[in-house]
Amino acid sequence: MERRALLGLKTQPLRTSGGGGAAQATYLRLPTITANVRRPGGRLGVMTVETGVDTPDAALRTRVAQSAPRLRAAYAAVVQQSANALLPGTPPDVERLVAQLQAATNTVMGRAGARLLIGTVMVV
Repeated sequence: MERRALLGLKTQPLRTSGGGGAAQATYLRLPTITANVRRPGGRLGVMTVETGVDTPDAALRTRVAQSAPRLRAAYAAVVQQSANALLPGTPPDVERLVAQLQAATNTVMGRAGARLLIGTVMVV
């Protein structure tokens, strides 16, 4: 299943000196982030979050690709904090999680312009 097609993400043409053009994706998928949570009855569970970054600006897109390990570390810290605050049996607050992850993206990149995209948020 192609999730980018569902989200309606577009590719932007990359202009070359020969007049030809090649499409370059503006989306970078990052590995799934996981964190431990407490489930009802005291058992341990896992919270998983799929993330990606959409960056239309080519220069910033290069920085995002180079900063992928730093982004992943920042996202892992945010997801673990969110999982620690989660009460057993309650669903995660996805809107708050997205806002915190976007703030982490802006902090790591040093400026706005890279938009966080979230896939699945799941607690099992």
